[in-house]
Amino acid sequence: MKRLSILAVVSLMFLGQSCTQQTNNQDSEKMSDTAEAEHYTFDLSDKVTRQKVTFKNRYGITLTGDLYIPKNHGSEPLAALAISGPFGAVKEQSSGLYANQMAERGFIALAFDPSYTGESGGEPRNIASSDINTEDFSAAVDFLGIQKNIDRNKIGIIGICGFGGFALNATAIDKRIKAVVTTSMYDIPRASSKGYYDKVTLEERTKTLEQMSQQRWKDAESGTPAYGNCPNPDTLKGDEPQFVKDYFDYYKTNRGFHTRSINSNAAWTLTNGFSLMNMPILSYIKEISPRPMLLIAGENAHSRYFSEDIYNMAAEPKELMIIPNAVHVDLYDKVEVIPFEKLGVFFKQHLK
Repeated sequence: MKRLSILAVVSLMFLGQSCTQQTNNQDSEKMSDTAEAEHYTFDLSDKVTRQKVTFKNRYGITLTGDLYIPKNHGSEPLAALAISGPFGAVKEQSSGLYANQMAERGFIALAFDPSYTGESGGEPRNIASSDINTEDFSAAVDFLGIQKNIDRNKIGIIGICGFGGFALNATAIDKRIKAVVTTSMYDIPRASSKGYYDKVTLEERTKTLEQMSQQRWKDAESGTPAYGNCPNPDTLKGDEPQFVKDYFDYYKTNRGFHTRSINSNAAWTLTNGFSLMNMPILSYIKEISPRPMLLIAGENAHSRYFSEDIYNMAAEPKELMIIPNAVHVDLYDKVEVIPFEKLGVFFKQHLK
């Protein structure tokens, strides 16, 4: 792998690029701000209803989600799923698509925006936290478990991309979660601290931390955090690593663009890494057992090694599913590639 590929995640997340607020750059007829904000990147199933809900995590942050319910579900309480991700995305993108698909298969599914993101609360905007983003999943379980149409003993979670790591961490600590699935899983703190394949040197890490440390004084003097570390470029030059092109193809085009998505249209704070780089999240992965985990990754995904490493570290019962020919973002929205039937069988087997 080229040096650019290894260090790209660090430079994009922490060193900063200009990030321009925009509408969909493949849409010549620009939607109004209101219409774009209510836009979903997928069609709601005619077998499913969707309603907006809010709930609080234990830090007092109000989270906003969409609850997807099968239309013909009968009177018995149903199994439920909490779903979030990818990192920097919103519920109108991948997590909502997953919830829609799982509701079609008989589950009540909650797709939610994490703290500081999308329609959820938290100030300042667009920051991440190993602790708080793990807690967000448990707060979703709180909400699901007090609904009369849900069996609180049958709750699982799905984490996509970076929220796959947070989902695993939540499952390890929160014993109410009975089963967990990740797709295109990313360990965000590991990638933030060490880069791809752990190739970031101590000197490089130290330089990044020195920059963030100095930025804190600038933020303190101004009274507001500085932004500018754009997760995805607004345009491609053509010589980017393939995974950068893949992200662009999802977040910056009609395929997956959303105005509230950090990855589409915004930026993280320049000091975002302070909440991630010294706080690993998967130290207790073996404590998910005896509850089952299913890790799904694309054969050609740049992130595949994260799932493989977790599979090797975790205790049984565990399963690793590699999707032939798929890349990382294929598991964001390609319904013909994402093994939804497998997910349905997995949760029906283990949420009983």
